[in-house]
Amino acid sequence: MAGLGYDLVEIERSAGGLLRVTIDLPWSGPTSEAAAPGAPEALVTVEDCEKVTRQLQFALEVDDIDYKRLEVSSPGIDRPLRNAQDFERFVGEVIDITLKAPMGAAAGGQVAANRKKFRGTLERVAGADGAQGWQIVWSQEPEGKTAPKPGQKISAKRAPAPVQALGFTLDELREARLAPIVDFKGRRPKPDVTVSD
Repeated sequence: MAGLGYDLVEIERSAGGLLRVTIDLPWSGPTSEAAAPGAPEALVTVEDCEKVTRQLQFALEVDDIDYKRLEVSSPGIDRPLRNAQDFERFVGEVIDITLKAPMGAAAGGQVAANRKKFRGTLERVAGADGAQGWQIVWSQEPEGKTAPKPGQKISAKRAPAPVQALGFTLDELREARLAPIVDFKGRRPKPDVTVSD
């Protein structure tokens, strides 16, 4: 894929002979010279998928690899995060993680001891030994209170939910994905704005 200018995200082969290949455009880091600051990140297009499909069909035929159907696609809104570069690329985004083992006790008793799944904003942290580390941060409403919906007006009298953080290493993860959050209104709520009733 690198020869065509794409990164291979995932290959999946299913029982019905389907070969599913997921591609993405390469990420050159936070200081990409190709894009202006604040510009939206380039996305995989249908033409990109067609180009890779044609090349893969030829390569698979030459290598005599048996498959019934080939599907080439972009990672989508719930893109898997597999390596340190993926985590670096999506710092500040909301992600879902599943741990190999529960970490409730390591989180200071703030979460259920058997909990393995978490959703929060991805942050980069330095470990005690100076190594690169990661954490997710989320707000947790007190017992019995429901969290406000995205974009909902919040009373100034309402106390903010306590913020919690959970540090982890890539070795502790079973799975990590971008959280599939879609904003159909095309606008995001302004940060730190409260409106009284």
